[in-house]
Amino acid sequence: MKLVNIGFGSMVAAGRILAVVDPDSAPIKRVVQEARDRGMLIDASYGRKTRAVLLMDTDHVILSALTTQAVGERWQGKLTEETEEDQA
Repeated sequence: MKLVNIGFGSMVAAGRILAVVDPDSAPIKRVVQEARDRGMLIDASYGRKTRAVLLMDTDHVILSALTTQAVGERWQGKLTEETEEDQA
């Protein structure tokens, strides 16, 4: 299982990420609030401004202080590595 660093030593399983989105839109704010209400929100921003929201296939919503671009690049790098390993 490959892990993606989402900042401050926090890691998530690369294969479980469905999307990395910007937290500023109203629909994403609703998703975050609904996850908080259901107890499925994980705040990995350590008190800093949330710059990325990770939507997981387990229905968890994870907040990160890294930008969507940074998390996306790290995630894409992990997926590329997995593909190369599968081909070898």
